[in-house]
Amino acid sequence: MKLSSLIVSNNRKHIVVLIIGLVCILKIALISAANEESQIYTVHLGERQHDDPNLVTDSHHDILGSLLGSKEASRESMIYSYRHGFSGFSAKLTSSQARELSENPHVVHVTRSKNMKLKTTRVSDYLGLTPTAPTGLLHETDMGSEAIIGVLDSGITPGSKSFDDNGLGPIPARWKGRCASGEGFNASSCNRKLIGATYYAKALLIKHNGTFNGTAIDEVLSPLDKVGHGTHCASTAVGSFVQDANFLGLAQGTARGAAPRARLASYKVCWNNEECFTPDILKAMDHAIGDGVDVLSLSLGSEVPLDFEVDRTDFAIAAFHAVRKGIPVVCAGGNDGPQIQSVSNVAPWIITVAATTMDREFFTPITLGNNITILGQEGLYMGKEVGFTDLLYFDDLNKGDLQAGRAKGKIVFFFQTPKFQEDFAEFAQSNGAAGVIIAIQPSDAIEQSIADIACAFVDYELGMDILLYIQTTTSPKAKISPTKTFVGRPSSTKVAKFSSRGPNSISPAILKPDIAAPGSGILAAVPSQGGYDFMSGTSMATPTVSGIVGLLRQKRPDWSPAAIRSALVTTASQTDPFGEPIAAEGSPRKLADPFDYGGGLVNPGKVADPGLVYDMGYGEYVHYLCSAGYDDRSISKLLGKANKCPSPTPSMLDVNLPSITIPYLSEEITITRTVTNVGPVGSVYKAVIQPPQGINVQVSPETLEFSSNTNKTTFTVKISTTHRANTDYLFGSLTWTDNGAHNVRIPLSVRTRVLNFKI
Repeated sequence: MKLSSLIVSNNRKHIVVLIIGLVCILKIALISAANEESQIYTVHLGERQHDDPNLVTDSHHDILGSLLGSKEASRESMIYSYRHGFSGFSAKLTSSQARELSENPHVVHVTRSKNMKLKTTRVSDYLGLTPTAPTGLLHETDMGSEAIIGVLDSGITPGSKSFDDNGLGPIPARWKGRCASGEGFNASSCNRKLIGATYYAKALLIKHNGTFNGTAIDEVLSPLDKVGHGTHCASTAVGSFVQDANFLGLAQGTARGAAPRARLASYKVCWNNEECFTPDILKAMDHAIGDGVDVLSLSLGSEVPLDFEVDRTDFAIAAFHAVRKGIPVVCAGGNDGPQIQSVSNVAPWIITVAATTMDREFFTPITLGNNITILGQEGLYMGKEVGFTDLLYFDDLNKGDLQAGRAKGKIVFFFQTPKFQEDFAEFAQSNGAAGVIIAIQPSDAIEQSIADIACAFVDYELGMDILLYIQTTTSPKAKISPTKTFVGRPSSTKVAKFSSRGPNSISPAILKPDIAAPGSGILAAVPSQGGYDFMSGTSMATPTVSGIVGLLRQKRPDWSPAAIRSALVTTASQTDPFGEPIAAEGSPRKLADPFDYGGGLVNPGKVADPGLVYDMGYGEYVHYLCSAGYDDRSISKLLGKANKCPSPTPSMLDVNLPSITIPYLSEEITITRTVTNVGPVGSVYKAVIQPPQGINVQVSPETLEFSSNTNKTTFTVKISTTHRANTDYLFGSLTWTDNGAHNVRIPLSVRTRVLNFKI
């Protein structure tokens, strides 16, 4: 065979092999695509392009149908169409389909479904929300009778006394929502108090392959609350007056919410106390905006690392659209404290809430054989008193002692450390002990021991006192008495140890949290336990703020959500109602700073008359989005109109927040703020500066004058440092005062970065 013929023959063979290989690859790709598992994705389309919700949904099917090949396929894939507050949809898609859809010019972005986590007789009195006062926010709003508060949580218990509608007038005419029947819940359960109750579970059902029963998930497909979290939060926000509410005899008194005559709309989006999927949350928020709620309250959120507000997350975008429509969104800051940078729900349009203790404490008396009584905290023991009996130290016992029954009938003392986290109360009970005393690190949580023996908790300091008594006494003894309630001033208010802390991990120049409210040991309605129980968390602090915001919306209906947030922050207190400074639990304890509680403890007595507000609207939010580095395309889609960020990029330090946070001060900078007068015409304010240590702060002008023609004024703050080394955050404040009638205070937080270690 000639060489040329051989080459041609070999080339043909190579071509045939190549074609066969390509066919195989194509078949494998097709099989892989066919077998690729579908997941739930949310497609964000920004502002609505049609006023008619049906046209909005049709446009969603057009977009999805063009990808899947038909509208029929689109209907099978789509789970939710978001068409009231914003435009978007959730659908079952493969990852490759999601990638392809993200290239559609109408799409802002596509995100995969995410699971969020759920994050009062005394609270209202503690904060000064006194219903019998002849003046004040409660009196001036008829206790919020025209306010509608939407609570997104684990559902509602309609039969609770906290949702009795006695004395309430007709449901506000603007309400467009509904009550949905379901297992264990009849739509007729709603009344003039509980005016709406719906549930959202499509994403949950898909996650569990369409099964939903009492064996797999201890839940019911209805608005009914099975875990208690939603009922507790709702009653904390809007609970009606209930006489003699208590838990096992503790904290007896009249229970009521922050806005006791406000109306409640319950949206069940969380199931089995741990599953809250973003497509369900989005649909509930979309409905709530269309239903006519005045406030959205969400005691849930994600964990670090957080999602970005525009490019990935679902939650903040829905909140953005609600705020654009004038609906404040109040969210829990999280329970990951006291670690820094742990706060969640950090978008600047969200009101983010931290949790404090208050002036009610629960002590379990421990009396030693020398007649010294130590007060145990953080646990509830409601059994019979365990009289004087032998007190044993766990470390002095060995396995043989326990097997021989030496602990039987005795009280055992134990140090719980990070290395030993077992449930020692159950362990002691299993070995016949009559009681247990556990030395632990403080947590500010109020919980009942699951063991059936007497159980008391002390901190390490008191634990060392008990240990010293044991080691210096021949026959140490102790008794444990049932828990007692102390109300008044047994200890000063603290930011709870569990409350998540700043600074903001996404945008450190945006102060978070914004405000604090009581969230430790809150007594409110639940489905069981006699109707009321204690819970702790920023989840419990959030509805208190939501209730106050509901009152404020009724009192000041023309205020924007940003103006309301400003009023909360600038009137907040840095001391408790008795004038004591607020501390922050952690290691070590310290005085609270803006990263613990934002502006401070919410002060409903002043919030309706702040004097000045730092307002934000469309322009300010665009300023933030541009300063955060989001691209013009994403911002334009989010806003529903073309946007071109200016060049150079605006400074995030100039976002018109009621705070100034500088994470990188190295040389002198000038920051701009604008205030709006919401007080008397002709008001004159002067600046009072408390500069952070080693920081120079100059305000220009130093005096602000407001006439009938001028209700808005801009001022600048020039800030420099005398430090010659990098520092941690230092704190101060800037207050505008009109001779004390109004003190409009914003926190200052500055960290110097004289040396830059970036390469």
